[in-house]
Amino acid sequence: MTHLFSPLQLREITFRNRVAVSPMCEYSSVDGFANDWHLVHLGSRAVGGAGLVLTEATAVSPEGRISPDDLGIWKDEHIPVLQRVTSFIHAQGSIAGMQLAHAGRKASMTSPWKGNKLVPAAAGGWQVVAPSAIPFSEDYGMPLALTTEGIQQVITDFSKAAVRALQAGFKVLEIHAAHGYLIHEFLSPLSNQRTDEYGGSFENRIRLLLEITAAIRAVWPAQYPLFVRISATDWAAGGWSLEESIQLAAVLKDKEVDLIDCSSGGLVAHAKITVGPLYQVPFAEKIHQETGMRTGAVGMITTAKEAEEIIATGKADLVIMARELLRDPYFPLHAAHELGFEGMPWPDQYLRAKKR
Repeated sequence: MTHLFSPLQLREITFRNRVAVSPMCEYSSVDGFANDWHLVHLGSRAVGGAGLVLTEATAVSPEGRISPDDLGIWKDEHIPVLQRVTSFIHAQGSIAGMQLAHAGRKASMTSPWKGNKLVPAAAGGWQVVAPSAIPFSEDYGMPLALTTEGIQQVITDFSKAAVRALQAGFKVLEIHAAHGYLIHEFLSPLSNQRTDEYGGSFENRIRLLLEITAAIRAVWPAQYPLFVRISATDWAAGGWSLEESIQLAAVLKDKEVDLIDCSSGGLVAHAKITVGPLYQVPFAEKIHQETGMRTGAVGMITTAKEAEEIIATGKADLVIMARELLRDPYFPLHAAHELGFEGMPWPDQYLRAKKR
Protein backbone atom coordinates (compact mmCIF):
# COMPACT_ATOMS: atom_id res chain seq x y z
CA MET A 1 0.00 0.00 0.00
CA THR A 2 1.40 3.38 -0.96
CA HIS A 3 0.85 6.42 1.18
CA LEU A 4 0.23 8.72 -1.79
CA PHE A 5 -2.75 6.62 -2.82
CA SER A 6 -4.29 6.27 0.61
CA PRO A 7 -7.63 8.03 1.06
CA LEU A 8 -7.85 11.32 2.94
CA GLN A 9 -11.01 12.25 4.80
CA LEU A 10 -11.72 15.86 5.73
CA ARG A 11 -15.08 16.36 7.39
CA GLU A 12 -17.51 14.25 5.33
CA ILE A 13 -15.53 14.37 2.10
CA THR A 14 -13.17 11.52 1.23
CA PHE A 15 -10.47 12.13 -1.37
CA ARG A 16 -9.49 8.92 -3.13
CA ASN A 17 -5.81 9.80 -2.93
CA ARG A 18 -3.43 12.56 -1.81
CA VAL A 19 -2.81 14.14 -5.25
CA ALA A 20 -4.51 17.50 -5.81
CA VAL A 21 -4.55 19.73 -8.87
CA SER A 22 -3.25 23.13 -7.80
CA PRO A 23 -5.15 26.27 -8.83
CA MET A 24 -3.53 27.42 -12.09
CA CYS A 25 -4.69 30.54 -13.90
CA GLU A 26 -5.86 29.75 -17.42
CA TYR A 27 -6.71 33.31 -18.55
CA SER A 28 -9.33 31.85 -20.87
CA SER A 29 -12.61 33.43 -19.73
CA VAL A 30 -14.77 36.21 -21.11
CA ASP A 31 -16.63 38.20 -18.45
CA GLY A 32 -15.68 35.56 -15.90
CA PHE A 33 -17.50 32.69 -17.61
CA ALA A 34 -16.14 29.15 -17.68
CA ASN A 35 -16.21 27.49 -21.08
CA ASP A 36 -15.16 24.33 -22.90
CA TRP A 37 -11.50 25.01 -22.11
CA HIS A 38 -12.20 24.79 -18.37
CA LEU A 39 -14.30 21.65 -18.80
CA VAL A 40 -11.53 19.89 -20.72
CA HIS A 41 -8.62 21.27 -18.66
CA LEU A 42 -10.13 20.42 -15.27
CA GLY A 43 -12.00 17.35 -16.47
CA SER A 44 -8.92 15.71 -17.96
CA ARG A 45 -7.12 15.93 -14.59
CA ALA A 46 -10.09 14.19 -12.98
CA VAL A 47 -9.92 11.49 -15.67
CA GLY A 48 -6.20 11.28 -14.89
CA GLY A 49 -6.94 10.23 -11.32
CA ALA A 50 -6.36 13.28 -9.10
CA GLY A 51 -8.18 13.10 -5.79
CA LEU A 52 -8.98 16.82 -5.77
CA VAL A 53 -9.29 19.19 -8.71
CA LEU A 54 -9.15 22.88 -7.79
CA THR A 55 -10.14 25.66 -10.15
CA GLU A 56 -7.85 28.54 -10.90
CA ALA A 57 -8.11 31.68 -8.75
CA THR A 58 -11.76 32.57 -9.26
CA ALA A 59 -12.61 36.24 -8.81
CA VAL A 60 -15.28 37.14 -6.27
CA SER A 61 -15.84 40.50 -8.00
CA PRO A 62 -14.97 42.02 -11.40
CA GLU A 63 -12.32 44.24 -9.80
CA GLY A 64 -10.89 41.19 -8.06
CA ARG A 65 -9.63 39.71 -11.34
CA ILE A 66 -5.94 39.56 -12.09
CA SER A 67 -6.76 40.10 -15.76
CA PRO A 68 -9.87 40.63 -17.89
CA ASP A 69 -9.53 36.94 -18.87
CA ASP A 70 -9.93 35.49 -15.34
CA LEU A 71 -12.55 33.01 -14.24
CA GLY A 72 -15.21 34.57 -12.04
CA ILE A 73 -18.08 33.78 -9.72
CA TRP A 74 -19.48 37.22 -8.94
CA LYS A 75 -22.88 36.68 -10.57
CA ASP A 76 -25.45 33.92 -10.73
CA GLU A 77 -25.07 33.61 -14.49
CA HIS A 78 -21.65 32.04 -13.91
CA ILE A 79 -23.18 29.01 -12.18
CA PRO A 80 -24.65 26.82 -14.98
CA VAL A 81 -21.40 26.22 -16.91
CA LEU A 82 -19.55 25.56 -13.66
CA GLN A 83 -22.20 22.96 -12.79
CA ARG A 84 -21.28 21.13 -15.97
CA VAL A 85 -17.62 21.14 -14.90
CA THR A 86 -18.26 19.89 -11.36
CA SER A 87 -20.65 17.19 -12.55
CA PHE A 88 -18.01 15.82 -14.89
CA ILE A 89 -15.27 15.91 -12.24
CA HIS A 90 -17.43 14.09 -9.71
CA ALA A 91 -18.46 11.49 -12.29
CA GLN A 92 -14.79 10.54 -12.58
CA GLY A 93 -14.43 9.92 -8.84
CA SER A 94 -12.57 13.15 -8.07
CA ILE A 95 -13.69 16.02 -5.85
CA ALA A 96 -14.22 19.48 -7.34
CA GLY A 97 -12.92 22.45 -5.39
CA MET A 98 -12.89 26.18 -6.08
CA GLN A 99 -10.31 28.75 -5.06
CA LEU A 100 -11.91 32.12 -4.26
CA ALA A 101 -9.71 35.14 -4.87
CA HIS A 102 -9.34 38.91 -5.06
CA ALA A 103 -6.21 40.20 -6.78
CA GLY A 104 -6.01 43.50 -4.89
CA ARG A 105 -3.20 45.74 -6.13
CA LYS A 106 -2.05 43.11 -8.67
CA ALA A 107 -5.32 43.37 -10.61
CA SER A 108 -6.16 44.92 -13.99
CA MET A 109 -3.17 43.42 -15.81
CA THR A 110 -3.11 41.67 -19.17
CA SER A 111 -2.63 37.91 -19.33
CA PRO A 112 1.01 36.75 -19.34
CA TRP A 113 1.10 35.90 -23.05
CA LYS A 114 -0.36 39.36 -23.76
CA GLY A 115 2.58 41.04 -22.07
CA ASN A 116 1.51 41.20 -18.42
CA LYS A 117 0.93 44.95 -18.74
CA LEU A 118 -1.38 47.32 -16.92
CA VAL A 119 -4.79 47.54 -18.57
CA PRO A 120 -5.71 51.25 -18.74
CA ALA A 121 -9.26 52.41 -18.11
CA ALA A 122 -9.65 53.30 -21.79
CA ALA A 123 -9.02 49.65 -22.67
CA GLY A 124 -11.40 48.22 -20.05
CA GLY A 125 -9.14 48.35 -17.01
CA TRP A 126 -10.28 49.29 -13.53
CA GLN A 127 -9.14 50.98 -10.35
CA VAL A 128 -7.19 48.55 -8.17
CA VAL A 129 -7.48 48.47 -4.39
CA ALA A 130 -5.23 47.41 -1.52
CA PRO A 131 -4.86 47.86 2.23
CA SER A 132 -2.59 50.85 1.57
CA ALA A 133 -1.83 53.04 -1.44
CA ILE A 134 1.39 51.20 -2.31
CA PRO A 135 1.77 49.71 -5.81
CA PHE A 136 3.30 46.29 -6.39
CA SER A 137 5.83 47.88 -8.75
CA GLU A 138 6.08 50.78 -11.16
CA ASP A 139 4.54 48.58 -13.86
CA TYR A 140 1.35 48.04 -11.86
CA GLY A 141 -1.54 50.36 -11.05
CA MET A 142 -1.53 52.72 -8.06
CA PRO A 143 -4.09 51.23 -5.66
CA LEU A 144 -6.65 53.05 -3.60
CA ALA A 145 -6.57 52.14 0.08
CA LEU A 146 -9.78 50.34 0.94
CA THR A 147 -12.18 52.15 3.24
CA THR A 148 -13.88 50.26 6.06
CA GLU A 149 -16.97 50.11 3.84
CA GLY A 150 -14.86 48.74 1.00
CA ILE A 151 -13.46 46.04 3.27
CA GLN A 152 -16.96 45.01 4.28
CA GLN A 153 -17.92 44.77 0.61
CA VAL A 154 -14.96 42.45 -0.03
CA ILE A 155 -16.12 40.20 2.82
CA THR A 156 -19.64 40.18 1.39
CA ASP A 157 -18.29 39.35 -2.07
CA PHE A 158 -16.44 36.32 -0.70
CA SER A 159 -19.53 35.15 1.17
CA LYS A 160 -21.79 35.46 -1.87
CA ALA A 161 -19.19 33.71 -4.02
CA ALA A 162 -19.17 30.79 -1.57
CA VAL A 163 -22.94 30.44 -1.91
CA ARG A 164 -22.63 30.39 -5.69
CA ALA A 165 -19.81 27.84 -5.52
CA LEU A 166 -22.05 25.57 -3.49
CA GLN A 167 -24.86 25.99 -6.02
CA ALA A 168 -22.39 25.15 -8.77
CA GLY A 169 -21.62 21.82 -7.09
CA PHE A 170 -18.19 22.39 -5.54
CA LYS A 171 -17.42 20.42 -2.37
CA VAL A 172 -14.21 22.16 -1.29
CA LEU A 173 -13.44 25.87 -1.04
CA GLU A 174 -10.00 27.44 -0.80
CA ILE A 175 -9.51 31.05 0.26
CA HIS A 176 -6.59 32.55 -1.69
CA ALA A 177 -4.53 34.44 0.89
CA ALA A 178 -1.19 34.07 -0.91
CA HIS A 179 0.94 35.33 -3.80
CA GLY A 180 0.62 39.02 -3.12
CA TYR A 181 -3.10 39.26 -3.75
CA LEU A 182 -5.52 41.22 -1.58
CA ILE A 183 -5.71 39.10 1.57
CA HIS A 184 -1.94 38.52 1.56
CA GLU A 185 -1.50 42.28 1.15
CA PHE A 186 -3.33 42.75 4.44
CA LEU A 187 -1.21 40.08 6.15
CA SER A 188 2.18 41.56 5.30
CA PRO A 189 3.58 44.73 6.89
CA LEU A 190 5.36 45.45 3.60
CA SER A 191 2.04 46.19 1.91
CA ASN A 192 -0.18 47.00 4.89
CA GLN A 193 0.64 50.32 6.55
CA ARG A 194 -2.83 51.00 7.91
CA THR A 195 -3.32 52.55 11.32
CA ASP A 196 -6.87 51.30 11.92
CA GLU A 197 -8.08 47.92 13.19
CA TYR A 198 -6.88 46.23 9.97
CA GLY A 199 -3.23 47.27 10.24
CA GLY A 200 -0.26 47.31 12.57
CA SER A 201 -0.29 44.33 14.91
CA PHE A 202 -0.37 40.70 13.84
CA GLU A 203 -3.92 40.44 15.20
CA ASN A 204 -5.02 43.39 13.10
CA ARG A 205 -3.30 42.27 9.91
CA ILE A 206 -4.98 38.84 10.03
CA ARG A 207 -8.39 40.37 10.79
CA LEU A 208 -9.62 40.49 7.17
CA LEU A 209 -8.76 36.83 6.58
CA LEU A 210 -10.51 35.80 9.79
CA GLU A 211 -13.60 37.81 8.91
CA ILE A 212 -13.72 36.31 5.41
CA THR A 213 -13.26 32.84 6.90
CA ALA A 214 -16.12 33.38 9.34
CA ALA A 215 -18.38 34.78 6.62
CA ILE A 216 -17.72 31.79 4.38
CA ARG A 217 -18.14 29.24 7.17
CA ALA A 218 -21.52 30.83 7.95
CA VAL A 219 -22.80 29.82 4.50
CA TRP A 220 -20.56 26.85 3.62
CA PRO A 221 -21.91 23.45 4.77
CA ALA A 222 -20.33 22.05 7.91
CA GLN A 223 -19.72 18.73 6.14
CA TYR A 224 -17.54 20.35 3.45
CA PRO A 225 -13.86 21.27 3.90
CA LEU A 226 -12.43 24.78 3.81
CA PHE A 227 -8.79 25.38 2.84
CA VAL A 228 -6.66 28.52 3.03
CA ARG A 229 -3.69 29.07 0.73
CA ILE A 230 -0.97 31.22 2.26
CA SER A 231 2.45 32.44 1.30
CA ALA A 232 4.40 31.04 4.23
CA THR A 233 7.07 33.72 3.77
CA ASP A 234 7.49 36.85 1.67
CA TRP A 235 11.17 36.02 1.06
CA ALA A 236 11.87 39.66 1.93
CA ALA A 237 13.22 41.47 4.99
CA GLY A 238 10.51 42.94 7.19
CA GLY A 239 7.77 40.94 5.52
CA TRP A 240 5.41 38.13 6.47
CA SER A 241 7.39 35.26 7.98
CA LEU A 242 7.17 31.54 8.58
CA GLU A 243 6.81 32.26 12.30
CA GLU A 244 3.73 34.36 11.60
CA SER A 245 2.41 31.64 9.30
CA ILE A 246 2.66 29.16 12.15
CA GLN A 247 0.78 31.59 14.42
CA LEU A 248 -1.87 32.09 11.75
CA ALA A 249 -2.31 28.35 11.19
CA ALA A 250 -2.92 27.84 14.90
CA VAL A 251 -5.61 30.52 14.82
CA LEU A 252 -7.24 29.16 11.68
CA LYS A 253 -7.32 25.68 13.15
CA ASP A 254 -9.78 27.03 15.72
CA LYS A 255 -11.81 28.81 13.03
CA GLU A 256 -13.03 25.68 11.20
CA VAL A 257 -10.31 25.71 8.55
CA ASP A 258 -9.32 22.17 7.58
CA LEU A 259 -6.07 22.53 5.65
CA ILE A 260 -3.37 25.12 4.94
CA ASP A 261 -2.07 25.11 1.38
CA CYS A 262 1.54 26.20 1.90
CA SER A 263 2.99 28.28 -0.91
CA SER A 264 5.23 31.35 -0.64
CA GLY A 265 6.25 34.66 -2.18
CA GLY A 266 4.47 36.93 -4.62
CA LEU A 267 4.07 39.99 -2.42
CA VAL A 268 6.96 42.19 -3.55
CA ALA A 269 8.88 42.41 -6.80
CA HIS A 270 12.26 42.52 -5.01
CA ALA A 271 11.85 39.18 -3.20
CA LYS A 272 14.85 36.86 -3.41
CA ILE A 273 13.49 33.33 -3.73
CA THR A 274 15.68 30.25 -3.65
CA VAL A 275 13.90 27.97 -6.09
CA GLY A 276 14.59 24.27 -6.48
CA PRO A 277 12.91 20.85 -6.26
CA LEU A 278 10.59 20.61 -3.22
CA TYR A 279 11.72 24.07 -2.06
CA GLN A 280 8.40 24.88 -0.37
CA VAL A 281 7.75 21.50 1.24
CA PRO A 282 9.53 22.48 4.50
CA PHE A 283 6.88 25.15 5.07
CA ALA A 284 4.10 22.57 5.05
CA GLU A 285 6.13 20.27 7.27
CA LYS A 286 6.94 22.96 9.84
CA ILE A 287 3.39 24.30 10.05
CA HIS A 288 2.03 20.78 10.46
CA GLN A 289 4.61 19.92 13.15
CA GLU A 290 4.05 23.10 15.14
CA THR A 291 0.26 23.31 15.01
CA GLY A 292 -1.16 19.91 14.07
CA MET A 293 -3.01 21.61 11.21
CA ARG A 294 -3.33 19.50 8.09
CA THR A 295 -1.21 20.92 5.29
CA GLY A 296 -0.77 20.73 1.55
CA ALA A 297 2.73 20.79 0.04
CA VAL A 298 3.50 22.58 -3.22
CA GLY A 299 6.50 23.69 -5.23
CA MET A 300 8.35 21.82 -7.99
CA ILE A 301 7.13 18.38 -6.96
CA THR A 302 7.57 16.42 -10.16
CA THR A 303 7.97 12.69 -9.48
CA ALA A 304 5.99 9.87 -7.93
CA LYS A 305 8.81 9.12 -5.51
CA GLU A 306 8.93 12.73 -4.30
CA ALA A 307 5.18 12.84 -3.76
CA GLU A 308 5.16 9.47 -1.99
CA GLU A 309 7.98 10.52 0.33
CA ILE A 310 6.19 13.72 1.34
CA ILE A 311 3.11 11.80 2.45
CA ALA A 312 4.93 8.78 3.87
CA THR A 313 7.12 10.88 6.15
CA GLY A 314 4.29 13.10 7.36
CA LYS A 315 5.60 16.30 5.80
CA ALA A 316 2.11 17.07 4.48
CA ASP A 317 -1.31 15.51 4.12
CA LEU A 318 -1.82 16.46 0.49
CA VAL A 319 0.51 16.96 -2.48
CA ILE A 320 -0.81 19.87 -4.52
CA MET A 321 0.76 19.77 -7.97
CA ALA A 322 0.77 22.30 -10.79
CA ARG A 323 3.23 22.23 -13.68
CA GLU A 324 3.76 18.48 -13.64
CA LEU A 325 0.00 18.03 -14.06
CA LEU A 326 0.08 20.43 -17.00
CA ARG A 327 2.76 18.28 -18.59
CA ASP A 328 0.99 15.05 -17.71
CA PRO A 329 -2.74 15.17 -16.86
CA TYR A 330 -2.55 11.44 -16.11
CA PHE A 331 0.29 11.70 -13.61
CA PRO A 332 -1.71 9.94 -10.84
CA LEU A 333 -2.37 6.92 -13.06
CA HIS A 334 1.28 6.74 -14.07
CA ALA A 335 2.50 7.33 -10.49
CA ALA A 336 0.30 4.53 -9.17
CA HIS A 337 1.85 2.15 -11.67
CA GLU A 338 5.37 3.31 -10.80
CA LEU A 339 4.74 2.86 -7.07
CA GLY A 340 3.18 -0.56 -7.54
CA PHE A 341 -0.33 0.44 -6.49
CA GLU A 342 -2.83 -1.67 -8.40
CA GLY A 343 -5.96 -0.29 -6.78
CA MET A 344 -6.06 2.93 -8.81
CA PRO A 345 -9.19 2.80 -10.98
CA TRP A 346 -8.81 3.62 -14.65
CA PRO A 347 -11.74 5.01 -16.64
CA ASP A 348 -13.58 2.19 -18.38
CA GLN A 349 -12.93 3.90 -21.69
CA TYR A 350 -9.15 3.61 -21.12
CA LEU A 351 -8.90 0.11 -19.64
CA ARG A 352 -7.52 -1.37 -22.85
CA ALA A 353 -4.39 0.75 -22.33
CA LYS A 354 -3.81 -0.05 -18.66
CA LYS A 355 -1.40 -2.92 -19.25
CA ARG A 356 1.50 -2.40 -21.60
